[in-house]
Amino acid sequence: MPVIAAAGCVAALLVGGALTRPNLDWYATLRLPGFAPPNGVFPIVWPVLYALTAVSFWLAWRVPNKEADKRLAFIWFFIQLVLGVLWSIAFFVVHSPALGLATIMLFLAAIAVTIVLFDRLSWLAAVLLLPLLLWVCFATGLNTAILLLNLR
Repeated sequence: MPVIAAAGCVAALLVGGALTRPNLDWYATLRLPGFAPPNGVFPIVWPVLYALTAVSFWLAWRVPNKEADKRLAFIWFFIQLVLGVLWSIAFFVVHSPALGLATIMLFLAAIAVTIVLFDRLSWLAAVLLLPLLLWVCFATGLNTAILLLNLR
C-alpha cells in the first residue's frame, strides 16, 4: 500500500506539472497580486510537499490494529491527491480561476480531513501534512486574488 501511495504522490506531481507547464503563457497574461511567487518556486515546493505527503502515508500505514481508521484515512488521502490534480485542470487547463477556486476549496477541506484522520493513527503523520495545508491555504489566497484581479 505505501508503494501505491508513493506512486499516487508522484503521479499527482507529474500530472499536475504536465498540465501546468503548457499553460504558463496563459498564466503570464493574468494580473497577479504582489504576493504571487515567481514561477520557479512552484517546481521546488511541490516535490517537497508530495515527499512529505508520501512519508506521512507511510507512517499512518505502519500503525498496527487500526484497519477501520486506516481505511477511511486512506480514502481521504487519495481524494486529496485527486483534488490537487483537478485544481490544475480547473485553473490551468480550463483557464478558470473561478472553477479553480471552487476546486481548491475542496482540496483544502480534503487535506484538513486527512490530517484529522491521520492524527488518529499517528501524530507525526498528521504533522507532516501541515506544510501541504499551509501551502494550499496560500494557494487559495493566490487563486482568490487572481480571480478578483481578473474579473471581466
